[in-house]
Amino acid sequence: MEHRRIHRTAVVGGLLAAAGLLAVTLAGPAAASAPPSSPPAATEPGAAAAPAAPPAVALTPFAAVDGPVDLAWREGDEALYVVNQVGLITQLVGETPTVVLDVTDLTAPGGERGLLGLAFSPAGDMAYINYTDLEGATNVAELPVDEAGVFDRASLRTVLVIEQPYENHNGGDLAFGPDGMLYIGMGDGGSGGDPERRAQNLGDLLGKMLRIDPSTPSGDLGYTIPADNPLVGVEGARGEIWSVGVRNPWRFSFDAETGDLWIADVGQNLVEEVDVAPATDGLNAGRGLNFGWSGYEGNAVFNDDTPVEDHWAPIFEYPHDGRCSISGGVRARGEGAGALAGFYLFADYCSGQVFALSVSGAGPEMTAGGDAVELAVSGGVTAVVAGPTGEVYVLGANGVERLDPA
Repeated sequence: MEHRRIHRTAVVGGLLAAAGLLAVTLAGPAAASAPPSSPPAATEPGAAAAPAAPPAVALTPFAAVDGPVDLAWREGDEALYVVNQVGLITQLVGETPTVVLDVTDLTAPGGERGLLGLAFSPAGDMAYINYTDLEGATNVAELPVDEAGVFDRASLRTVLVIEQPYENHNGGDLAFGPDGMLYIGMGDGGSGGDPERRAQNLGDLLGKMLRIDPSTPSGDLGYTIPADNPLVGVEGARGEIWSVGVRNPWRFSFDAETGDLWIADVGQNLVEEVDVAPATDGLNAGRGLNFGWSGYEGNAVFNDDTPVEDHWAPIFEYPHDGRCSISGGVRARGEGAGALAGFYLFADYCSGQVFALSVSGAGPEMTAGGDAVELAVSGGVTAVVAGPTGEVYVLGANGVERLDPA
């Protein structure tokens, strides 16, 4: 199939036209597969010449934290904040870990459930967490954070609740975009193959990227829907929707330099995919795009009863071949990234391999510069995250590790 890109304006039109009518686990196998001997190859090689090869790096142990799934930080605070799936947030300052939030009573961790994500407001005085509650529903909640980085559990406010039909594909990531709005990655609801075809249903929040203003409740909602969301005012559609057609966007990130939105979307049976939505003047990355699931898995048709107009194709995909689940992902930027700057860094949960993907071009013309290059091997990698100055951390079975020059 031809690897193609669709202009954003055309995709918004396609969503509007569909509004009247119109989801394998992150954990993967119980035992991790042996690392394959070669890096994943794109099934659709990029057309542009690859940039310089990434440097040799090593994984340096950084913090012995059990079960980390996310890491966040805020401006003016030297601490890093690590999310533990069991329901804890640990503050790291130097080598001293301190638990600053305990919501273990609110969640039942296991598989893809638990405390899954954390994002600080642009001002740093509020924290937003994403967790599945005792019934399995996705909850996004707000908590004040003091100058010392202690979360005010007593003031927890529920912002958004989304019921989950199955135990898997909960998404879990949160991020504030360059526009100051909160973006939420929602999986398709689980099971396998998107059995209820939720990802293309514009009346359903599952299988979507959502965008809300969580700071101000509106009516019966614990948030405000931004007026410039693409489906606001469209009959039968949910105004919270920013983009559609994702299977399980377990981790996503915004490019610190360009505002582009990068999504590591966990695949079904055959491939894992990396999506990138270019920003316009640093904003609006992903507005109205359709990433294709479940009409497509990567570039291949999946459910042929779910036609997708204006499919925004992945910039990169790789076959399983001993791998099972992509753990994204960040485009390395800043002084702390060193010679990794410009590469998109991601990992696979099963193989533990950490990869660098070269990127050529900009905007809608971005292409992958070739196959991904293996940088290192860890264990059960759950996230690859950038720190305050661009340094890159790898989270997983080995705790928190940092990518350093070899």
